[in-house]
Amino acid sequence: MKFGIVTFPGSNCDRDCYHVIAEVLRQEVRFIWHQDTSLADIDCVILPGGFSYGDYLRTGSIARFSPIMTAVTAFAESGGIVLGICNGFQILLEIGLLPGAMLRNSRLAFICEDVHIKVEQADTAFTNQCEPGQILTIPIAHAEGNYYADSSTLETLEAHGQIMFRYCDHEGNISREANPNGSTGNIAGIRNRRGNILGMMPHPERCAEDLFGNTDGLKIFSSLLSTMKQTVT
Repeated sequence: MKFGIVTFPGSNCDRDCYHVIAEVLRQEVRFIWHQDTSLADIDCVILPGGFSYGDYLRTGSIARFSPIMTAVTAFAESGGIVLGICNGFQILLEIGLLPGAMLRNSRLAFICEDVHIKVEQADTAFTNQCEPGQILTIPIAHAEGNYYADSSTLETLEAHGQIMFRYCDHEGNISREANPNGSTGNIAGIRNRRGNILGMMPHPERCAEDLFGNTDGLKIFSSLLSTMKQTVT
């Protein structure tokens, strides 16, 4: 089993993800440069957070044209597991692997803080180590995390259990006050209908070991590992 972490010009969470997988999970992992064109030996692709291409024009709008994204799209469409974190989520939206769009935060400011999110779906490739309805504390760091989708898309996401995480308070109450960026429906993460692609704005790689006093993020990576052990021979 091997993880692959795509590095774009401006990525800054690629090494954090690498550390969690290599040092905490003790799994094989390699970086994939954005100009590469092959994912031949990879079982799970991670698009990390950061500021790809400086986030000029619009977050993720240039990264989607990187040569590696052709391979990522083919990998995802063949059922390969893809996780997009923050900027990675934005790139997945830009390239159309996940529905919706990302707007500027309603506060019109960059937000870097711990938030609470409720696990809406716990029987997936990305959350099988979580309990249904579990409250996770995971940091966010973004200026454009205000997820938007039209009513038809939202109905589809709801109908097919594709909303994975919602912002909430520490007791699990989903409210306007607990929404840090104005995201529609307090949505913090969604998956595709097939269930092999997840985009999430919070950063699980920043809270995945005891050193940081919070290991909630490790549940996401442990879920991925559990899935890969079941599906990869």
